[in-house]
Amino acid sequence: MQPEALVRDHTIYSCVMGSRAFGLATDGSDTDRRGVFVAPTALFWRFEKPPTHVDGPAEEQFSWELERFCELALRANPNVLECLHSPLVEYADDTGRELIALRGAFLSRQAHETFARYALGQRHKLEADVRNHGAPRWKHAMHLLRLLMSVRDLLRTGELTIDVGDGREPLLAVKRGEVPWPEVESWMTRLATETDEAYRHSPLPAEPDRRRVEDFLIRVRRTSALQPDPYDELVQGVVHGRSIGQD
Repeated sequence: MQPEALVRDHTIYSCVMGSRAFGLATDGSDTDRRGVFVAPTALFWRFEKPPTHVDGPAEEQFSWELERFCELALRANPNVLECLHSPLVEYADDTGRELIALRGAFLSRQAHETFARYALGQRHKLEADVRNHGAPRWKHAMHLLRLLMSVRDLLRTGELTIDVGDGREPLLAVKRGEVPWPEVESWMTRLATETDEAYRHSPLPAEPDRRRVEDFLIRVRRTSALQPDPYDELVQGVVHGRSIGQD
């Protein structure tokens, strides 16, 4: 089965991400799409396993296989957690809606470490740009501030909200280069301190609910296993002198 077919025929959840989901879109902003597909269980019984992710087939489109998506979400991967909390859901079937209902099970205080580690790496890159070129990449600076705001509020409230709301105009001013770098740097430092403080008093559990997520994954795999093997269907099509989809 081609990777594109997995996305086309087996997607359970898809959403818009990037600036449009963050409430930071401007004229000319791209539309980034992210999704989750369920590879048929029968594909895992063969030596050649289905892909863990698929880039495309459309431009600015990226999808994860459900198991890989859950693994990353349990590790509090920022990109994956934010995908599951996008306010711009374009498609969700019954399994996708179960995944959405499960999103609280992925949240834990581990987000402090993963978001902060990612943010620190991005900040080092910005600081290198300032040293080498005299200015940072302002769009990246804006998104780093947004990420820090997001994880601070997650740790404070136990809820992940990715739309910046009232933060839109100050953040866009950073993107336009209208805020001096020392002020941006000070803002980042303040947000990092507030995030550390929020972590110490967070209502989130120390660990995600791995058992609940695993039970969901097993049910999805079991249901899929009862469906016809796509390879068997292909063989039957050849035996009867036709190609799949020519009925």
